[in-house]
Amino acid sequence: MTEVLPVVRAGELQTRTQEERWLIKPLWGRRAAGIVGGIPKCCKTWFGLDLAISVASGTPALGRFPPDETGPALIYLAEDGQDETHARIRGCCTHRGLDINALDLHVITAPVVRLDLAKDQQRLLATVEKLKPRLLLLDPLVRLHRLNENDASEISGLLGFLRELQRTFEMAVLLTHHQSKRVCAQPGQALRGSSDLHAFGDSNAYISRRDDDKLLLTLEHRSAPAPPPIQLQLVSRADGSATHLEALPDATSKEAPVPLNQRVLDALRDAHKPLAQTALRQLLQVNNQRLGEVLRDMERRGVATHSADGWQVAAPVATPA
Repeated sequence: MTEVLPVVRAGELQTRTQEERWLIKPLWGRRAAGIVGGIPKCCKTWFGLDLAISVASGTPALGRFPPDETGPALIYLAEDGQDETHARIRGCCTHRGLDINALDLHVITAPVVRLDLAKDQQRLLATVEKLKPRLLLLDPLVRLHRLNENDASEISGLLGFLRELQRTFEMAVLLTHHQSKRVCAQPGQALRGSSDLHAFGDSNAYISRRDDDKLLLTLEHRSAPAPPPIQLQLVSRADGSATHLEALPDATSKEAPVPLNQRVLDALRDAHKPLAQTALRQLLQVNNQRLGEVLRDMERRGVATHSADGWQVAAPVATPA
């Protein structure tokens, strides 16, 4: 007799509370598979890595969103060597105050992983079965196969394998992918290749670069309303260390942004030594021309002084007795 498929009544289906539906609210659903899309060089890898480190460490993603579920995370950065991957992770750990050696983050170091080949599919399946990660990051799709991305019949097999992995091991899957520059009604429609890629996602994230060089994160979820877009920025310390992606304050927030002249003044006071304009620009992540205008205005008002060593807070003038 032919075996029948498992069936239950609708009322017997397993359900989760709202709190149990998120891996990192509102960025990614628990056990959600989907695409992180964007044009090249718009920090897709940084975003995926940031989420993976949050799940592995329990620290807030993008500096604002604590994970709802923690555990091991597994990543494969096909375009980064081991040195570059280690540097990215180390920078994020430095910023968050984490010990990289204690981080429950695992990195696939194979030079090539081809998810269109049965052999590599089995290798990835065995790796996931051994580590049982809560999140799997694969970056980017174009380096993981040699299929025709415009042919739904070809790309659907690869996506079907990832869906099987996600459901079998009850984990989240993030797959980064390039977008074209064409303007579409929905960001997912600009993903390169078959429309199956857009339809695949339970949670999808799209990163675009604005005219002011800020990044804009747009999210969509199959089973939850999309939050408002989130502004992002890739930031580093003055010495170039601790590079990480962070969310900027909401434009609708009632808390007024700190004026640039106040931020410059605070940075000069905290430094306790002269700072070159280049160091200030890297520290504050601001436009160099705008920074120069603020510094010259502060100098005219006697708030800051400039020397060969750099800029510093002006010494207070003694009041005559």
